[in-house]
Amino acid sequence: MRRMSMVFFLGLAGFYARAQNASNMINPDDKRVDDTAGKRDIIGIGIRVLHLHIKKPPKVKGKRVYYSLLPLATSVPGGGNALITSTTAGFYMGNRLHTYLSSVTFSPSTNFRGEFNLPFHSNIWSEGNTWNFQGDTRFTIFPQYTWGIGGDRPDKDKILIRSSYVRVYQNALKRIRPYLLAGFGYNLDYHINIRPDIDSINLPNYAKYAYGTANHSNSFSSGLSFNLLYDTRNNSINPLPGIYAALTYRSNPSFLGSQEFWHSLYLDFRKYIPFDGEKAGKDGQNLLAIWAYYWTVMGSHAPYLDLPAIGWDANQRSGRGIYTGRYMGNSLFYTEAEYRRDITEDGLFGFVVFTNLNVVSEPDTHQYSYLHPAVGTGLRIKFNKHSGTNVAMDIGFSKGYTGLYINLGEAF
Repeated sequence: MRRMSMVFFLGLAGFYARAQNASNMINPDDKRVDDTAGKRDIIGIGIRVLHLHIKKPPKVKGKRVYYSLLPLATSVPGGGNALITSTTAGFYMGNRLHTYLSSVTFSPSTNFRGEFNLPFHSNIWSEGNTWNFQGDTRFTIFPQYTWGIGGDRPDKDKILIRSSYVRVYQNALKRIRPYLLAGFGYNLDYHINIRPDIDSINLPNYAKYAYGTANHSNSFSSGLSFNLLYDTRNNSINPLPGIYAALTYRSNPSFLGSQEFWHSLYLDFRKYIPFDGEKAGKDGQNLLAIWAYYWTVMGSHAPYLDLPAIGWDANQRSGRGIYTGRYMGNSLFYTEAEYRRDITEDGLFGFVVFTNLNVVSEPDTHQYSYLHPAVGTGLRIKFNKHSGTNVAMDIGFSKGYTGLYINLGEAF
């Protein structure tokens, strides 16, 4: 773990040393930020087809809100379908030449049978990127499958777990250097009435894990986090060339109400590499996006449902082509590469191809013994050209599983 942390910080220092224009947080090309002439999106097509006449609001330089809305249906664990409505709003808190795009996302879902998910995500950048406020609030009553700890549990061993879940993550980071921010946060995970779908199953024996697994029990983790962020992307909804690197160290002491005292470390790195040099983002998207993260808990008392698992990352976008929660352990390493390319010159249609790989630590040996790859492809349709929001439709494949994913915005 120390070795990986050192590599992370050395890489961060190297990227910071190469940063240009230290007097401003960002120095984007004016045309890349403002010029959407000749580009098309679903909103514009809808307005023309329906012959709508919308009165434009008074123009305030750099301060507009761009909305995107996507209703869809999906299957849920245990059978049945759920209706999901995803709403994303992108906006600038200041002049966009010196301020990153802020975003809020609300994606409620329900199966109309008393099960639902109410997630609210926010990423707010103040004027001049002086502050960054990150929020992740969820209230969820949905079942989920689990296969226990380790990377070699057979598919047939899965069981369904039910619980209610409350998450409250709030972080505030202050700029300390151009592109580099640091700050603190509060993190709460509360799992209520944890139980297997079949009450005769003894969850602690099945999971071979003693913390947060007792049938009809609760697990409560309340902690403080220290956060470092290095971000050269001016748009997190659809990142153009840039770098993102983040470190989150979390401690859950008993005086904040945690049932168990445990720590976690989360390292996240992303890089977006254009193939068109300086023209990237002007004449169409053509880039390679790379993502890697390392997530580990320290100590042996972390509750079962708070352990690192594929698809349980902060944005729940990792592991396309692999069932969410399929692999779980005390530590998880994940990497993904995705090629993104416009199909049409107006930016309305595009495509992606991706591959990802994850590995989790084994419960007895703590070794990384089993690799789990997946591949996939997807279609992109521009919903809002001003915020860069795409409707992302992906299909992913891994051994014994195929997954379909429809979202607003890119996976990373």
